[in-house]
Amino acid sequence: MTSQRSATPATPVRVVLVDDHRMFRTGVRAELTDAMAGGDPVCEFVGEAPDVDSAIAVIRAETPDVVLLDVHLPGGSGNGGVGHRQGEEAHRRAGGYVTKTIGARDLVTAIRRVADGDAVFSPRLAGFVLDAFGAAAGEIAEVDEELDRLSAREREVMRLIARGYQYKEVAKELFISVKTVETHVSSVLRKLQLSSRHELTAWAMGRRLV
Repeated sequence: MTSQRSATPATPVRVVLVDDHRMFRTGVRAELTDAMAGGDPVCEFVGEAPDVDSAIAVIRAETPDVVLLDVHLPGGSGNGGVGHRQGEEAHRRAGGYVTKTIGARDLVTAIRRVADGDAVFSPRLAGFVLDAFGAAAGEIAEVDEELDRLSAREREVMRLIARGYQYKEVAKELFISVKTVETHVSSVLRKLQLSSRHELTAWAMGRRLV
């Protein structure tokens, strides 16, 4: 679910619904219409599409406030299709991910929040996102701690060795002697507790340093 622009509280959020199952699209429209019955028309459906190409066409034609879409679509992923549209004509402001088990009233609220610029996640998905960020933060901290053991020159040597440079090539690249390269490599291996340049290459690639 992505937002193309914000909508004022008095103006219904213009929504395009993208899913490859017609019955699902029909059901969503009906459920949201029922959820808004007797209240302010929070959402206004201005188009729908079953696949990426159709979605791009209807989004270009209707310029909706929010695109409500499945993340797996014929012709490419939902994110890919909307990303194509955004890359050409719009700046992505906010988005969200909810499961298809979400209630109609909660989905109406989510659509409004996305239109207003918030990022919305269902509770279960929010947990996954937080876990992912936590794991990524831990990995970054670990890499930073390991790199802090190395001097600036040792980091340069380490990256070149990990890229497959021979000692003579490293020496030429950094304008130092081969003996100095050997000394730096030995120091890097010792500080990182590695035993060979092959392990060093695997270490650097595993941490996306090359």
